Amino acid sequence: MASETKSKPEGTAVDQLSVVLPAYNEEPNIERVVRAVVPYLESRGFDYELLVVNDGSADRTGAILDGLVAEFPRLRPQHHPRNRGYGAALRTGFDAAQKRFVFYMDGDGQFDIKDLDRLLPLATDEQSIVTGYRIERRDPFMRRLNAKLFGGFLVRIMLGVKVRDLNCAFKLIPKKVLDAITLESTGALINAELYGRAIRKGFGIKEIGVHHYPREAGVQTGAHLRVILRAFYDLARLRQKIVRD
Repeated sequence: MASETKSKPEGTAVDQLSVVLPAYNEEPNIERVVRAVVPYLESRGFDYELLVVNDGSADRTGAILDGLVAEFPRLRPQHHPRNRGYGAALRTGFDAAQKRFVFYMDGDGQFDIKDLDRLLPLATDEQSIVTGYRIERRDPFMRRLNAKLFGGFLVRIMLGVKVRDLNCAFKLIPKKVLDAITLESTGALINAELYGRAIRKGFGIKEIGVHHYPREAGVQTGAHLRVILRAFYDLARLRQKIVRD
């Protein structure tokens, strides 16, 4: 596939990149997302690998990924035999990552990989997580309300994490950060844990706005009441663990 040739921004420390895409029942979206990500990575000249984590999907997500490997040899699908949760999918991708920087975004097509160009100039060293915040969040009301209460209020008070958009799934993380901390969350709390543990290890956070788009196909799962209640319960337990550590 033809792609625009554009070098990496001057000053960025990112030369090697592991791209992690968690995916659960994303049959309508995952091939489109992979076909957008690969040309972008090729055009920027990264030494990269693409790790799509199929989190026990009940549809054809896994089969589609396996079928794309012959066309995209740097694609390394990771398969969970059963659904283990969003945090578990990210952890699998992080553990499999072999490059100096790790970038992740969701596999549902609500972000544009080209917005990584916004993050790269801020990645000047391996001491900070660079994260996007959604300039305009294109999600249902209940999902946005939960994010405001949970990410904007409780996490700030309980973990001391002060970011504009806690769960924005568009993050560039030095592998050095991931190697220095131990993540345990299997669900929606993974971002709060990532920030909380990284801050306590002396790492920083840099933020910049990115675009967010409505989901074109498939069903969101993060706004389910069960998921939300579990996240509140797990937050209290996480605070105890981080403070103790």
